[in-house]
Amino acid sequence: MRQAMEESGSFVYTLELVPGRGSRGKTQDEVLRAAERAARGGLINAVSLTDNPGGHPTLFPDVIGLEICRLGIDPIIHFTCKDKNRNQIESILYELDRIGIHNLLVMTGDYPQYGFEGQAKPVCDLDSVQAIRLITRMNEGLALDGRAPGGGLRLPPTHAFKGAAISPFKQLESEVMAQYFKLLKKVRMGADFLITQVGFDARKFDELLRCMRLEALGVPVLANVYVLNLPVARAMNRQLVPGCVVTDELFRQIEKEAAAPDRGKEASLSRAAKMIAVLRGIGYAGVHIGGPRLEYEDVERIIEQSRELQGSWQDLVAEFSFPQKGGFYLFEKNDRTGLNTDALAGRKAHPHRRLGHAVMRTFHRIAFAPGAPFYGPCCYFFRKIDGTRLEKPLTEIEYWIKFVSSRCRRCGDCTLAEIAFLCPQSQCPKFLFNGQCGGSSEGWCEVFPGKRKCIYVRAYERLKTYGEEDSLKGDYIRPRNWALDQTSSWTNYFLGRDHRQESCTDTDGRGEARHIPGS
Repeated sequence: MRQAMEESGSFVYTLELVPGRGSRGKTQDEVLRAAERAARGGLINAVSLTDNPGGHPTLFPDVIGLEICRLGIDPIIHFTCKDKNRNQIESILYELDRIGIHNLLVMTGDYPQYGFEGQAKPVCDLDSVQAIRLITRMNEGLALDGRAPGGGLRLPPTHAFKGAAISPFKQLESEVMAQYFKLLKKVRMGADFLITQVGFDARKFDELLRCMRLEALGVPVLANVYVLNLPVARAMNRQLVPGCVVTDELFRQIEKEAAAPDRGKEASLSRAAKMIAVLRGIGYAGVHIGGPRLEYEDVERIIEQSRELQGSWQDLVAEFSFPQKGGFYLFEKNDRTGLNTDALAGRKAHPHRRLGHAVMRTFHRIAFAPGAPFYGPCCYFFRKIDGTRLEKPLTEIEYWIKFVSSRCRRCGDCTLAEIAFLCPQSQCPKFLFNGQCGGSSEGWCEVFPGKRKCIYVRAYERLKTYGEEDSLKGDYIRPRNWALDQTSSWTNYFLGRDHRQESCTDTDGRGEARHIPGS
């Protein structure tokens, strides 16, 4: 798959397969049968294997991925972070490299829905950006830190070909921009290819490629082509599948098609073929095909039909005009093609300023921003009280101030300043530091739809009142250091112990430190 994706002029086809729950059974047999047919057919470059999709426990994809390797076709392992801490992530990555599985689609993953004797705990020790950075370092030969056995040595390099997910199919400006800001971080951290989420809006597919050209992101992108049936379309339309968008207009069309004797299968296959023709014409490097109860023979038929339609792809664009109500587009519409121009669309003003955010900004500028009036004295003060009797009562005072303002969890490694003074430890169910996940809908959090707004939507709106919303695409944020749990984040900040790795070493406390985005 990697060779095909890196070849100029090639068009890549991948097929998504979904392992079921249990080590054996009908679902696992069907996955292997589809992979075997794909290997014999020669049209598919790789088959992808999901990792607990929708938050449901299933067979982990590495075992069945090894079986698929032996069938003679590349697997792509969906590698999610939600169920694993960083040590287990590293161990599994070395396992995959050792058994010869190198293609990874790295994601944070869907929030757990249930588990043995109760709902499972989401781990989310790393987000997808941090995981991609880890894999990049492992490919270079991970250097062991001084605390590990053999500290200072460099491990043999791995050979992962790492992909990332991206969803341009968002409704609000704050959601759209949050997705693109996170995309920048994923590519900067070393993502080798991208696969889109499920959507059916040609303008949005076109928007993603234009955004990447604008930002000079030269990695190949596979577009998700999902063959819908009525039950799955209904679930996506009701926003029951995180990140997947089926608008009311498209759902009504599928309802009509489902009244046919074949329950709409012919129409769904035809739609997929037309969609591939359009996507290839727009400039995608390939497509990622999936769908419920999709037979391999259906996939071959879709691909062959798409090739027949390729010469007239411009005429098919209008069949994929399913905008979300009031949806934001990054570029102006091209009325001639039905896609976009290269002219950026205007962003709406957001004049409302929140008092709490303004107070936190002021407090940060006075004491915490490097070069602030009280920054040097604070470095001196916290260095003096570190380890003394004064540290504990001061930590309690800090905690209650931040609990009232930000629902602090006393992590000791505070990222409030980077995310518009919103706490990802208490206000994001996935504890995300480097941007929004793909599961939000209409601005609502995937886990609390209709009840809690995504913190990155809120952060964008807060920062926009100051013209600083683009700061969210700024620096990479390291994962939380659990050694600092239940300690003073103020002390850790001023003494250079937290994720910023800043220093306060000179006599007046003004050590080297970088500007914090949004402060």
